[in-house]
Amino acid sequence: MDEAGAAAQWRRCSSCKEWIGFKTLYWVCNVSTCNRKRTGLLFCTVRCWDAHLSSMNHRESWAVEKHSPSRSEWQAEQAEQARANSGGKPAERPPPQRRPVRPEPARAPAAASPDSGPSREILVVASRLKSYILARSGMNTSERVLAPLSDILRRVCDEAIENARRSERKTVLDRDIPQGR
Repeated sequence: MDEAGAAAQWRRCSSCKEWIGFKTLYWVCNVSTCNRKRTGLLFCTVRCWDAHLSSMNHRESWAVEKHSPSRSEWQAEQAEQARANSGGKPAERPPPQRRPVRPEPARAPAAASPDSGPSREILVVASRLKSYILARSGMNTSERVLAPLSDILRRVCDEAIENARRSERKTVLDRDIPQGR
């Protein structure tokens, strides 16, 4: 399609890249991450919407039917955005909120500090943990769970290491793991 033909169209389908005209039926995904302003996925047919599911891995979703704006509505929206971006009346946005950073507690230096090197790595297989929690409760699991859970595992392992040393062994056994956790 030439430039004049493209100017007569509204936007392109996110899947097949066909043009969607003004005042035309189109579909969007009901999942909020697909509808963000920067993402803005839209589809010319339900088949195109269905094609994006394989890459997005939604748990539960459906296509929402919408109508594209008229050419005059679209031009007015574009003009408003241009005014806001060019120093006309600036778009009012609150300043970005930053979460306070909690300082790490001071720790006494040790021969093998748990904060140094590879000992700070995640010790849990994320996919297995998430599958377990989902199967047990039907709940999802945040990635942020892995670090504190790894810290708990390190503490349990440190106790098990000390129990093996007290028994004058160089192998940590199941009986060295503290019970009641």
